[in-house]
Amino acid sequence: MQNGTGSDRSIADISVATDAVLMQSVAMPADAVKIQGPDFNSPQSLSDLLTSYKTVGFQASALGKAIDIVNKMRAWRLSDEPVLETDPEDLKDPETRQQVKCKIYLGYTSNLVSSGMREVIRYLAQHKMIDCIVTTAGGVEEDFIKCLGHTYLGDFSLRGETLRKQGLNRIGNLLVPNDNYCKFEDWVMPILDQMLKEQKEENTIWTPSKMIARLGQEINDPTSIYYWCYKNDIPVYCPALTDGSLGDMVYFHSYKNPGLIIDIAGDIRSINNTAVFAKKTGVIILGGGVIKHHICNANLMRNGADYAVYINTAQEFDGSDAGARPDEAVSWGKIRLDGESVKVYAEASLVFPLLVAETFAKATV
Repeated sequence: MQNGTGSDRSIADISVATDAVLMQSVAMPADAVKIQGPDFNSPQSLSDLLTSYKTVGFQASALGKAIDIVNKMRAWRLSDEPVLETDPEDLKDPETRQQVKCKIYLGYTSNLVSSGMREVIRYLAQHKMIDCIVTTAGGVEEDFIKCLGHTYLGDFSLRGETLRKQGLNRIGNLLVPNDNYCKFEDWVMPILDQMLKEQKEENTIWTPSKMIARLGQEINDPTSIYYWCYKNDIPVYCPALTDGSLGDMVYFHSYKNPGLIIDIAGDIRSINNTAVFAKKTGVIILGGGVIKHHICNANLMRNGADYAVYINTAQEFDGSDAGARPDEAVSWGKIRLDGESVKVYAEASLVFPLLVAETFAKATV
């Protein structure tokens, strides 16, 4: 025996559907951010457009947050913090505290130096807007190689077999003539000879950072990132210095004129100390791998960075450090519990110039 009519059942079913679809919302907080994009009915400067990113959503909002965090890194002064009884006497002076800034670490992978990001990074080094650089061997040598020969725009689909026969090396959609590396060998070999001579005669200990500074001095070219790092005393750390053409040169040199020693132990002490003795640190990391971990691990020595901006396309599902989100670094003590951080899921050449335009290049701090 059926209870009720078909009409009664339909009404009940509709009532369930209505409750599901028209479920009542909780009241949003008064300070909740409303999603809104740029209004092109009004003239939009680049700054106006980037300011609007914070309320666009998705990765636009992540970039908007990254811009805010970088501006906070740049604006912080020790004078913003209360004077502690444990502070050294010289750091209790208001004028001295005003001069103590956040130490900013910049990390990037070699492909970015191969690309036009080189000029963006060079600008930051030229104007001493960053305090410490970590990069790969390619991130070092490609800068010097570009002083000796050009890199060209190609295509991602160009066949490797054809390019190999033509003596062209492909980096994504960039092309580097192999002659550039021959020019690099001609340039760097006499410098390695001189470094070895100084090692033997003056007991010079060459760490990767000292070697990069020497190469920056020798290139004497204002288009070079590391020329400006040398001029402005910005340390450049490269824990995998031999993993590239520079390593090839060291290998060839070891047969032509053996004995050159490059001490990595000196650099790990040096980079860790930059973090340990910093009052505040901020990290900007483009890409992943060794450069990302090297910066984060140095900041572990001070219980974490205060500010962190990651820009990369890696995902976290495989457990790689490259793809790890900032919150994973918090668990290791590489970013502070109360630190401000964001990861922008984007290819750096698209967004890093925009970030620099709205931070470092916008105003003098």
